[in-house]
Amino acid sequence: MHASKGDRLVVHGRVVGQHDHVVEIVEVLGPQGSPPYRVRAEDGHETIMSPGPDSVVDHRKASDRL
Repeated sequence: MHASKGDRLVVHGRVVGQHDHVVEIVEVLGPQGSPPYRVRAEDGHETIMSPGPDSVVDHRKASDRL
């Protein structure tokens, strides 16, 4: 998994009815775009994540999604 600052990290719901969790990558802490990542949720909460196999990186920047 490789990401850049500004990409979105999508963590898929694990059970039926659970929604995907989408956060913005604000800092890449690993070498050459690899995890861990500092991420920010919509509510402004920041944390450090090492995503698992249920996660994907959306490489589109915020300006590309408009």
